[in-house]
Amino acid sequence: MGKAAAGFSGPLLGLLVLLVFPSVGLGDIYKYVDANGVIHFTDRPTHNQFTLYLKEKKKEKSEVLEIISRYASQFQLEEALVNAVIKVESDYNPSVVSRKGAQGMMQLMPQTARELDVRDPLNPEDNIRGGTRYLRQMLDRFKDLDLALAAYNAGPSAVSRYGGIPPYEETRNYVIRVKKYLQQYRQDKESYL
Repeated sequence: MGKAAAGFSGPLLGLLVLLVFPSVGLGDIYKYVDANGVIHFTDRPTHNQFTLYLKEKKKEKSEVLEIISRYASQFQLEEALVNAVIKVESDYNPSVVSRKGAQGMMQLMPQTARELDVRDPLNPEDNIRGGTRYLRQMLDRFKDLDLALAAYNAGPSAVSRYGGIPPYEETRNYVIRVKKYLQQYRQDKESYL
């Protein structure tokens, strides 16, 4: 990629790199600032002073899909279902935190995360492991997809208390949206993410 002119700050130069090279297919980008303050970028670091600057999105997506596949299999869930839940919960954003405190891709509440032994809810692997386990628990408990999804969203006690999907607009819309993506993902696996 060559050298960057001195005087550009890292974030500004990063923005310029993204504008000049919008394609995600570049691979990981590494950055190094030499003794003269010149910033160097490369996709092939030549020494250990280069640090990861920009991770290739395509690689991140395939890593996330691999994690989803592994835990969907472990907890006997459809990959399409796990992807649909993640799409509705966080749109695949691993660092999202809701107003209510739910965290990560599968939006685990702190208490639920602790119960599932999720140590870092913002870590995609830890979050997806916990979220798929919790989804499996809800399916086993309620034996019905709509009720399991409602329990995932509003909590199992709310579903038990109302004897069905709670009369919360957010929960009812949640169930509809997840099932819409589930149908889409069953038909076209390539539409994940």
